[in-house]
Amino acid sequence: MRMFNHDIMKIKLNLLLAGLGFFTACAAQKLGADKNGFKFDLGTDKASKGYIAVTPDMVYSAEKGYGFDLGTTPKAVDRGGDLLKGDFVTGEKPFYFSVKVPEGNYKVTVTLGDASGKTNTTIKSESRRLMLENIKTDAGKFRTETFIVHVKDRKIDANTQVGLKTRELTKLDWDDKLTLEFDHQTALDAIEIQKVEDQVTIFLAGNSTVVNQDEEPWGSWGQMITRFFKPGVAISNHAESGLSLGSFISSRRLAKILSIMKPGDYVFVEFGHNDSKEKGPNDGPFKSYTERLRIFATEVKKKGGNLVIVTPTARRRFGTDGKMEDTHGDYPVAARKVAQEAGVPLIDLTVLTTEMFNAMGPEKSKNAFVIYPELGLNDNTHFNPFGAYEIAKIIATQIKAKNLSIAKYLVDMPPFNPSQPDAFETFIWPPSPKASMVKPDGN
Repeated sequence: MRMFNHDIMKIKLNLLLAGLGFFTACAAQKLGADKNGFKFDLGTDKASKGYIAVTPDMVYSAEKGYGFDLGTTPKAVDRGGDLLKGDFVTGEKPFYFSVKVPEGNYKVTVTLGDASGKTNTTIKSESRRLMLENIKTDAGKFRTETFIVHVKDRKIDANTQVGLKTRELTKLDWDDKLTLEFDHQTALDAIEIQKVEDQVTIFLAGNSTVVNQDEEPWGSWGQMITRFFKPGVAISNHAESGLSLGSFISSRRLAKILSIMKPGDYVFVEFGHNDSKEKGPNDGPFKSYTERLRIFATEVKKKGGNLVIVTPTARRRFGTDGKMEDTHGDYPVAARKVAQEAGVPLIDLTVLTTEMFNAMGPEKSKNAFVIYPELGLNDNTHFNPFGAYEIAKIIATQIKAKNLSIAKYLVDMPPFNPSQPDAFETFIWPPSPKASMVKPDGN
């Protein structure tokens, strides 16, 4: 009798394990995943070996786990021949492709090109984070490009979440999928997505000048800095419009960063715009602002991370003499003081952006901000994509100048001199479909 019961238990256990294996296999098949991640062959219903065929009519759904998203539908082109490169998807307008994935860093590899025509591709991820720009191929030529995308969620632990603002609830930054936007004359042959654990993660803490601005014509350096890193570094942007150091901490964003960062990771912290508006008895540059920066320094060090303090970007305000005027008071002074006391690197964006806007002058500097009189927009605080891109170049150049360990992952680029900014006319930015005339919080 005892042996009979033992045999029955073995049979039940084997059935349970078999069922679990079947469930796992079905789930992997439904998501188009294998042990190496996701491999999609885009175009027709013919796929290269080991790839999942994705046609333009495959609309993203949570159940399927992948597909074209946000109401966009590209078209398929089939040149014949090679299964992977002979067919592709393209579109006259930007199109989106999403894959449902858990939080983490992902290596994304795209194959681009057309056997019969020239192509030009710019790729953004999530909330308009610039990953690749103006990748061109001639007819019959193909390029394979790889970049790293960080996907985050709200969860800190079993009982705690980040306190998001209402406006953040619909942002691609905080959903449960990895979304890619394809612009220009893209010919997209294939996408491979693989979760990776070996990246150095740079966490960004800041306000509207740092956040991934979701809508045109707004921009921040935090969503452009991704363009200047090769694989080896992932950018995790936790900034949000309207935040001060106090509200960043109280909405549990620092707690979120600390919950997932690992030794060797970096935290870049830039505040000051909104901190100066806090008028409590304990507020001020040498009170709450200083104390909270010290909290960052202490907590990041405990986790084995590297803190970089960044002074606030200058607001555009010119005096009667045609030179930039200070609007931040002692907040940059306090940031410099904490960096020196804590022995952490400082990037003085206040000085460097002031230098850049002075070089541009009162009129040309308007090209860096959301100043569009025809749209009723006259914002001297927030940047458009061009201004954000130029500031990201400053950050990248400073990372190299400060000899930070992550400098080895920067793309090859000449040092950027703020006194000699790029000409606005040479900047190419394909607008994303989503736009808003509403100014971000913290203006």
